[in-house]
Amino acid sequence: MESLVNMLPWLLGGLVLVMALAALQKPLRSLMRLLARTGAGLAVLWLMSKVGGLIGVTLGVNLFNALVLGVLGAPGFGLLLMLTWALR
Repeated sequence: MESLVNMLPWLLGGLVLVMALAALQKPLRSLMRLLARTGAGLAVLWLMSKVGGLIGVTLGVNLFNALVLGVLGAPGFGLLLMLTWALR
């Protein structure tokens, strides 16, 4: 009986953890998707910095630009290009 009393906090803690992960499953999935897309945007910016000098297009490789690309995708890339052109 004493071992059951000793295990009860661990069982309750595990149950709370499972319930919290179940409740946060959708927001965590959205966050992971945003991180993956931001990483892909960062890779595109890095490739663009290597090739962009040849064609006269330059964008900064930074987290803000990567987030814009991660959230907006290809239209975000066009937005960043137009913003760079407008600020020159």
